Amino acid sequence: MRVAAYPAPIVSLVDRRFLMDADEVKKAGVVGCGIMGSGIVEVLGSSGIEVVVVDVSEGLVAQGLEAIGQSLSKAVKRGKLTEDERTEVLARVDGRTDLEALREVDVVIEAASEDKGLKLDLFRRLDEVTRPAVVLATNTSSLPIAEIGSVTGRPDKVVGMHFFNPPTVMALVEVVQGLSTSDETVRFTRALGERIGKTTVLSKDRAGFIVNLLLFPYLNNAVRMLEGGFAAREDIDEAIVLGLRHPMGPLAVLDLIGLDTALRISEVLFDEFKDRVYAPPTLLKRMVAAGYLGRKTGKGFYDYG
Repeated sequence: MRVAAYPAPIVSLVDRRFLMDADEVKKAGVVGCGIMGSGIVEVLGSSGIEVVVVDVSEGLVAQGLEAIGQSLSKAVKRGKLTEDERTEVLARVDGRTDLEALREVDVVIEAASEDKGLKLDLFRRLDEVTRPAVVLATNTSSLPIAEIGSVTGRPDKVVGMHFFNPPTVMALVEVVQGLSTSDETVRFTRALGERIGKTTVLSKDRAGFIVNLLLFPYLNNAVRMLEGGFAAREDIDEAIVLGLRHPMGPLAVLDLIGLDTALRISEVLFDEFKDRVYAPPTLLKRMVAAGYLGRKTGKGFYDYG
């Protein structure tokens, strides 16, 4: 089923810059080298695209590059890559700590923390350092694309490009069209997704888009079941795995997403819709406050010690 596009945005002819074709992209920029960012870098690099990845410190950049190297090594062991191909992918990746390094890229994908203030600051800066024709995509899972685009001089070229964790495995990318995002930008973004081996779906700019809007009532209700003593964590997850044939249960999914990220998404969804099904459960808030964030900290609903 096709999703109706927004009316074509009003963009000054003076400010208009036509986009290159997605197959002409030679160098991409990625902002953020965490779990999502490093995965996106690997996907781009494995598709033959040079990547400049930027994070706030050399330590975080080194950590992200190490994660990419380890992931590629696993692919070699599984017979999906040769050692030479692994070397070629790594050679395409350049880690930096300054957004100035993105001046010559052909597209940017932002994959920083799910913090609105941080993202707005990043997009103001990206608007300054990149060429006017460059599409600025955000990997946000819930924040408004229109608001992010509004802090730039090119809101028609700001778009949601929501990858799923882990980006190297998950085939889906949600493309989100903000109120000012041009149809041309949407076509470019979907074509880029296809170029890097992803299937894209198009969503309007509502909090949660398609997947999280449907997913988070389910996840939050699983936490409430546990919180209220209705069922044990293992029984909740096993019931979903065996009863619905999901690859993992909801509490394990939350540990994979990161409980802090899940909390922020729930807060954004509740703020927009004011529906209790999106309100973050008390247990989730307490676990985040205690630093139990899931796999990335070694402890969440399960212990990954």
